[in-house]
Amino acid sequence: MSDELKGMTIAILAADGVEQVELERPRQAVEGAGAQTELLSIDSGEIQAVEHDINPTEKVAVDRKVSEASAEDYDGLILPGGVANPDNLRMDEGAVTFVQEFFKTGKPVGVICHGPWILIEADVARGRTLTSYPSIRTDLRNAGAEVVDQEVVTDQGLVSSRSPDDLEAFCAKIVEEFAEGEHEVHDEGATAQSAR
Repeated sequence: MSDELKGMTIAILAADGVEQVELERPRQAVEGAGAQTELLSIDSGEIQAVEHDINPTEKVAVDRKVSEASAEDYDGLILPGGVANPDNLRMDEGAVTFVQEFFKTGKPVGVICHGPWILIEADVARGRTLTSYPSIRTDLRNAGAEVVDQEVVTDQGLVSSRSPDDLEAFCAKIVEEFAEGEHEVHDEGATAQSAR
């Protein structure tokens, strides 16, 4: 166990249908580096995790409703995949708002597999370079993102990976980015200020 994330609190935002391994492995990685984690969801109680998108595995206890959470309380954010999970999140105004607020802070975010769907809904993928599960890459391009097919991609604190096969690289990179802390806030719009 290392301690490069000691004193940090990392939010994990997930809902029913979260791919269990994409929730557990990153959580273990950041906790193993000394961080505390909090599982946020759209409802209190428990969420149903799955394997291969459809096979129910175990229920996971929620620490706090996302509508009651503030981006200021966390040092990083993990957005796991699973098909139903981000689809549930993007239909919840509190979840979308939390992601938007988090991106305004410049704090690092890790997203994997189908997780970027919530980034599209929150309109924070525009102008960013990332990867994802192949089936949502067109959605990302249509939302203004540059999509590449790599094991792990980092863009100003935004770490993305394609699938559970990439978890080893993804976990190592999120620990590294979370340890670095805040990055320059990406602003793709009329108010964007280019770094000079």
